[in-house]
Amino acid sequence: MEINELRKLSVEDLKKRVIEKKEELFAKRMQASSGTLDKPTELKTLRKEIARIKTILKEKEMDGEK
Repeated sequence: MEINELRKLSVEDLKKRVIEKKEELFAKRMQASSGTLDKPTELKTLRKEIARIKTILKEKEMDGEK
């Protein structure tokens, strides 16, 4: 998902997405530890997506304080 699309989402939707991505990351880590993960780069991609969403949440929080 593009960053501009993420910025249009509400705070609640972003929080739900973080939870979903963390669950997905956990599942991928389990696959990696058991040796069944097809694309190891998926771990890196998921971590970056989580960081992007958290950054946008922080931006929205800062805007709310002003």
